[in-house]
Amino acid sequence: MGDLLKGKVAVVTGSGQGIGRAIAIELARQGAKVVTNNRKPGGTQGPGMLTEKMINSMDPAQKEWVLKQYQNFAGDAESTAKAIKEEGGEATAFYADIADFEAAKALIEKAVTTYGSIDILVNVAGTFGFSPIEKMSREMWDKVTAVKPGGYFNTIRSALPYMIEKKWGRIINCTSRAFWGDVIKHAEYCAANAGVVGLTRAVAIEMYEHGITCNAFSPFARTRAAVDLEKYDTVVEDGNKALLNADFAIPFEATPDPENLAPFICYLASEHAANISGTIFELAGNSISMYSEPRITKTVFKEGGRWMVEEIAEKAPFMLFRDYEGLSRYFKK
Repeated sequence: MGDLLKGKVAVVTGSGQGIGRAIAIELARQGAKVVTNNRKPGGTQGPGMLTEKMINSMDPAQKEWVLKQYQNFAGDAESTAKAIKEEGGEATAFYADIADFEAAKALIEKAVTTYGSIDILVNVAGTFGFSPIEKMSREMWDKVTAVKPGGYFNTIRSALPYMIEKKWGRIINCTSRAFWGDVIKHAEYCAANAGVVGLTRAVAIEMYEHGITCNAFSPFARTRAAVDLEKYDTVVEDGNKALLNADFAIPFEATPDPENLAPFICYLASEHAANISGTIFELAGNSISMYSEPRITKTVFKEGGRWMVEEIAEKAPFMLFRDYEGLSRYFKK
């Protein structure tokens, strides 16, 4: 076991399997005491976006592949905590749906009562759905956005008083490249992850004077969600397909393992990253990328009165929209 995070206490939401599990185990390897978390014992059981009816409609080979992959991603907070202990680390499992304010508070309190502190909070929990926005149910919208950014607010709100008292803390939130819009039809997920980005930057700015950092990462990794996306469009009608353009599909086997993401998260959680805050990263295999700060790229200004529509129509194409690409990159053939 390493000592990069020796003496620190971490909570990792959504750490029953996949990305959260990999991060929790690596934090423990670096010396942190970890509270693992997911909603309930057994983790994600049964079909996800691929319903039982969809799975049963597949040919035998496809069905076998999906069920095998689901088994590979099986796990819960207890199995992750057990894996940490087997490696000589310290971990405690706590089941809680962080979309519930009081449950999220109880999760943070579990870290404090068990290990005496909460120093590192990594929010990985999330859910998703596929639907054309004109057909999307309010239920799907509420379910997804209740976790991101809603649940992330809940855990951050409960952890911050302890971190402020200590003048030290690391908050790391999982977002998605979908925060900028996506070629996948899941507007609720795009909005949820845009909320994570806004929340992350707001917390970073407010907590700067307290020595608490807050960053976000967008992962590209092999997960159970990737299993659903791999097969979803093969079992739904054209009007309900998840991908706007099949050319953007990335084969499941081409996605990297989630364990590749964990070392950088440990770095952000350490003393080495004390001056890094309010930043959004993209992690994919051995690639670590940083998003630019939002900035205005072009401006047109008129002196002496407001713009007339005719003037805008004349000048904007050459001044404001010169070299403008817009959304065309998503639909080029």
